[in-house]
Amino acid sequence: MIDMPNAILEVNELTTKYVTRFGEDVYAVDHVSLKLEEGKSLGIAGESGCGKSTLALSLMGYYFPPLHYTGGEIIIDGTNISKMSPDNVRKSILGREIAYIPQAAMNALNPTQRIINFIEDVIEAHDPYKTKKEIYELARKAFEFLGLSAGVLKRYPVELSGGMKQRTVIAIAVLLNPKVLIADEPSSALDVTSQKMVIKMLRNLMENGFIKSMIFITHELPLLYNVTDDIMVMYAGQIVEIGTAKQTVFDPLHPYAKGLMGSMIVPEEGLRDVKLTAISGTPPNLKDPPDGCRFAARCKYALPQCKVGSIDLRPAGDGRFYRCIFSEQELREAYKHG
Repeated sequence: MIDMPNAILEVNELTTKYVTRFGEDVYAVDHVSLKLEEGKSLGIAGESGCGKSTLALSLMGYYFPPLHYTGGEIIIDGTNISKMSPDNVRKSILGREIAYIPQAAMNALNPTQRIINFIEDVIEAHDPYKTKKEIYELARKAFEFLGLSAGVLKRYPVELSGGMKQRTVIAIAVLLNPKVLIADEPSSALDVTSQKMVIKMLRNLMENGFIKSMIFITHELPLLYNVTDDIMVMYAGQIVEIGTAKQTVFDPLHPYAKGLMGSMIVPEEGLRDVKLTAISGTPPNLKDPPDGCRFAARCKYALPQCKVGSIDLRPAGDGRFYRCIFSEQELREAYKHG
């Protein structure tokens, strides 16, 4: 894995599963390791069902059935939260050390409460000694930084536009200045202009000290080039490639990462004229994942040996890591010949 001696977030071999009502185990996050430095942002990309959102929920160390922790470590600024009790995680970790902007953030607000009352409930759960005046001032500063007037605090969610709701949820997530902010597809279902606004807001929050680092999750791999420093590509619960944003977007190495990039229209210069290609087939059933490379059944370069044993991440010459039996040179040669 990429060496980061000053990592603010370190995840080692994290494995979490869903347990179905029939007692079947579905390993949606399978031995995932990653590191994130203060002041840096990490993108996580992959198609629907690859484990991105489950990883986001797992990183907070706060599990609700059917999601269960199975093994591994989550270390935030030196504190291992993996085996902390749910009460301790809720009181001392969530919001302070790590915060989360959920998918469909515009629907995350309680429709029966004014925004300020919702915020009071959130803050008092972490700091019962804060006065209502202190909470109001804390909220006012965050809201005004994100272009929302203090008057929004007195409103109900139904009185806000979709963009205002989005900014409100973001403001609430950063009220306690978390060290790590996880944004789970915050720009999905938004038009291009609104996407740019959300991305700019998240960058400004980090540049102005509201958050120290960020994980940005999306299925739109090219989008991450303008948002994050590094990109991790997931497939069937595993990391298949992790490197810099430039490497992953302009020169993906793993066949799945390459297929993912090739299936999207990219406005970036140098990629505009690349012919679109589709990834054939469907992801494997994680109740019974295949041996070997989980992408092998969909990979046109796969050999019989790709489908046996276990395949680990390996380093490439440019510092990235990828999960494949082929050397970097062999993959590049294969790509030349289509």
